Amino acid sequence: MYQSYEPGLDPYQTEEPKSAFQTSTAGQDPYQAYERGHGPYQPHEPGYGLYQPGYSPYDDQIPDPKSRMLAIQNAKAYLLKSSTTSGLNLYDHLANMLTKILDEQPTNAVDIIENISKDVKWAQFQKKMDTLRDEHEILPTFEAAEKRKALFLKANGERNEELEEEIGETPLPNVMETAFYFEQAGIGLSKDESYHIFLALKKLISVQPIQTCRFWGKILGLEMNYIIAEVQYHEGEEEEETEEEEVIEEKGKGMGEVEDEDEKKEKEDEPPKSTYKPPPVIPKEENGTGANKYVYFVCNEPGKPWVKLPPVTPAQIVCARKIKKFFTGRLDAPVVSFPPFPGNEANYLRAQIARISAGTQVSPIGFYQFSEEEGEEEEEEGGGRRDTYEENPDFQPLSVAEMVDSLTTWVHHGQSILNQGRCVWLNPFQKSEEEEAEEEEEEKPEEPDEVQQEIGPPLLTPLSEDEGIQNIPAWTAQPSTNLIPQHAIAVLQSNRWPGAYAFASGKKFDNIYFGWGHKYSPENHTPALPLPVQAEYPSGPEIAETRDPTLEEELAFKAAREEALAAAEEEEDEEDVVEDDEEEDDD
Repeated sequence: MYQSYEPGLDPYQTEEPKSAFQTSTAGQDPYQAYERGHGPYQPHEPGYGLYQPGYSPYDDQIPDPKSRMLAIQNAKAYLLKSSTTSGLNLYDHLANMLTKILDEQPTNAVDIIENISKDVKWAQFQKKMDTLRDEHEILPTFEAAEKRKALFLKANGERNEELEEEIGETPLPNVMETAFYFEQAGIGLSKDESYHIFLALKKLISVQPIQTCRFWGKILGLEMNYIIAEVQYHEGEEEEETEEEEVIEEKGKGMGEVEDEDEKKEKEDEPPKSTYKPPPVIPKEENGTGANKYVYFVCNEPGKPWVKLPPVTPAQIVCARKIKKFFTGRLDAPVVSFPPFPGNEANYLRAQIARISAGTQVSPIGFYQFSEEEGEEEEEEGGGRRDTYEENPDFQPLSVAEMVDSLTTWVHHGQSILNQGRCVWLNPFQKSEEEEAEEEEEEKPEEPDEVQQEIGPPLLTPLSEDEGIQNIPAWTAQPSTNLIPQHAIAVLQSNRWPGAYAFASGKKFDNIYFGWGHKYSPENHTPALPLPVQAEYPSGPEIAETRDPTLEEELAFKAAREEALAAAEEEEDEEDVVEDDEEEDDD
């Protein structure tokens, strides 16, 4: 049977609760009495009064108001105790937490109560600023979004352009389709960046009179990267630009001639100049031909303005082969190297693009062919060398297995660059008729030795003829996947130019480059040595300094000189006498 207890008593306690003051004897400290026993809460403790009437869920009696207030005061006093570590108290912390929860009203507050507690504590230790306002922080993502905002805005009249593009062909390449094929081989950029480049190329086409456009690739830099577009102008547009460049050059030459005449008048008494003549400057190839067949635009990020790169010169290509520099991402940055590079980073970038394009622009065999009419003309003029080609309308694509097994199924459709720095060799000592006429009037200079003509591999040469790098082949071909060969594509990777790739799938193919713009070298790069020091003048008696003569030698020299003069005078006198005698005989 259950035993009944008096109201207000704990069922596990048979006596009424007593405080330490009641249980302590006279002269005894009440705290000592509490420490010795293990009794209930004391009046000065927070938990005192919990066992009073009204605190039990099964007790319906009204609690004593005094006991209840005392328990509340004790509990609050406990919560107001400050921490010896942080100096905070639990009462204020809970109040701040509840205030934050009621103000913000987050969903599932019980699940994030720990995070709210951390935020409240962190706010207590945050440095309080004065009346000055904090500077607004601009996030990097917001800055990037602002730069690319213009890509998504439509210009005035763009709807008409879209209708025209739907009817006719557009020079805008399908970057997303190309990115899809390269993505199967694990090559390419993110979808967001590819789409931003797609929009940037659309902006470029709307501003420039472009006939063809292609996403060439991306060259990495130390500070910023270069996104490169390869374009061709409409016929006539590029000629106007070249005419403007020629006019500027002619003006510069005319000013130089006037300055030369003034200098000649001012500097008549100059010491003799050196007779050394530097080697002739090899002219650059005309726009639309050779290494300058295409025009290249670059930008650091999609949304930034496109910058046109200048045409490349043979001297820049020759020097670029001898140096190895990382790009900074700034086109106006100087290129500090030896031998000194003739130009800034924009020229160096253009030279590397020309070198990479000449060595890595490939296509499936049979996709391009030589035109018969142009081929006959070029054979008559250029000795069998063809520089142009056209698409083959009867092209039949090979299978992926055939494209991967043999490199003979791939060919170069870009002209190779000769050691001279040009795609088409030019005799530097060959002069025009006007120059020859001028030289005939003047003294004929010594004719230099004949220069041997350079001949590079012809267009559409199979990749199987490319030289390897020691034991490494020049190219590596592989399918995009071996698990599903029915839907795989052929992927080609250049080992000579790491970062150059090509794919082929049916009648579709493309080339792309992602890298630092450096050619692979099995050995460390060694800069070119400076030229040898000029040899000293040859020593001999004609340039050796003689010693001063002695007095006896000077007297002997004078005597010999006087004797010689006297002998010369006697001979003259004798000749005069003989002439006089002959005249008398004639008379």
